[in-house]
Amino acid sequence: MKQLFFLAGLVFSLQLFAQDTIWKRAVDTNSVVVHKDPRIDLLVKKQAQINEETSRDARRFAKGFRLMVITTSSRDEALAAKTKVYTYFPELKAYLWHQSPYYKLKVGNFKDRKEAEAAQKKLNSYFPKGVFIMPDTVEVKPDKNKTEESEINL
Repeated sequence: MKQLFFLAGLVFSLQLFAQDTIWKRAVDTNSVVVHKDPRIDLLVKKQAQINEETSRDARRFAKGFRLMVITTSSRDEALAAKTKVYTYFPELKAYLWHQSPYYKLKVGNFKDRKEAEAAQKKLNSYFPKGVFIMPDTVEVKPDKNKTEESEINL
């Protein structure tokens, strides 16, 4: 019986000792070796170049004007107004924001106030509560001719 306890204690202590040395080895190493394929750097550079080229001319932002069509606490009313804008004015882009508790629908990307006023007159007939001109940051699509000229001059 004593031998059995001695043998069990010996096996148990060897397991503790083995775990202790593994733990010490893990703590003693201060560096990590990473094996990286060098083609990954080339792929990252290529993707960054593609992202730059595709997003450069996609959208630019500038100060301009948008038309505030509706401000309401009813989501259904705001969506109905957005649908009405797209139905009667498909050339205008509509922006629907939710600023609790209100839904705000703004329309258009106008560079100058005169363009906004012309569109405001058209929209007033469809929205009798009033359409208001608001200064805002708008999306401006670059002119193809100006872009080509600037590239030629470079």
